[in-house]
Amino acid sequence: MEVRQVMGRVAIAVAQDAGFGEIVSAMQRFKVGAVTVIDQDRRPVGVVSEDDLLLKEAGPPRHSLGALTPARRADQRKAAGVTAVQLMSSPAIVVTPATSVRAAARLMHENRVKQLPVIDPVTGRVCGTLHQSDLLRVFARPVGELYEEIASAIRGVAGLDPAALTVDISEGVVTIGGQATAAEVSRLLQAVRQIDGIVDVVSEMGTRDDAVFPPTY
Repeated sequence: MEVRQVMGRVAIAVAQDAGFGEIVSAMQRFKVGAVTVIDQDRRPVGVVSEDDLLLKEAGPPRHSLGALTPARRADQRKAAGVTAVQLMSSPAIVVTPATSVRAAARLMHENRVKQLPVIDPVTGRVCGTLHQSDLLRVFARPVGELYEEIASAIRGVAGLDPAALTVDISEGVVTIGGQATAAEVSRLLQAVRQIDGIVDVVSEMGTRDDAVFPPTY
């Protein structure tokens, strides 16, 4: 699945000169934990999150005996900031509508962010917002769609006949039964685990050895 299938079509963004109060109001109005900061051409230049704003209340980080790290300098700047360009984390981590849902989820996890601006790949302008809750929609896919993708994996990846296997789906957990070689079983289980919306895969498959050995006397 791609980002375009789950993304929000509303781009929740503020201008670079937006004030602290305006940013807070936008977050409260749209019930989000972050807003994209855009330039005059609607291209994202950064993101202001609730964590960035809370530095105003918590105060700048205390000095230590060691040298200031880039992260501490950034926190000091944000704690003293009053406009979006001063408060934001930059550069903005973005995705396009064609980005895979799996890649977007990985970006969120690795960068510890809860939403990503979605940009038009041609103009670079923001065209939507992707939230963590949007990504969770993959686990609510119709069971019929999952069966179709599993059947496609059985045929295309493992080279088997879907009618020769049993497939059961319960709350996103797939149970597969039947007979195949060890290599076919391995390929099939790996392919099914990659399908968006699958929580787990349980194998009840038996393995057969198709190797041909010369007779012994």
